[in-house]
Amino acid sequence: MKRTFLILVLFIGQSITTPVFANPQTPQEQASDLADQGMKKLIQALQLMIMNIPQYEPPIINKYGDIIIRRKNPHKPRPDEKSKEGPRHNI
Repeated sequence: MKRTFLILVLFIGQSITTPVFANPQTPQEQASDLADQGMKKLIQALQLMIMNIPQYEPPIINKYGDIIIRRKNPHKPRPDEKSKEGPRHNI
């Protein structure tokens, strides 16, 4: 009795994990699924790239003729980029 019960449990457990009527995909369906996944990843990468491109306000010309273009979302400098003396310009 225990033996038949154990065999029955093993058979049911195996049939649950491996579907009997599984439809394997054809190579064309697999290629289509891979192409869809690739396009989704490409679109996500492009959206991330566009979000990280700095955006600028329209240029302003001050009374000295300097053209000033400000960032809309300026980034904060990293701690190693901070300088007590201020920015240095190479001339």
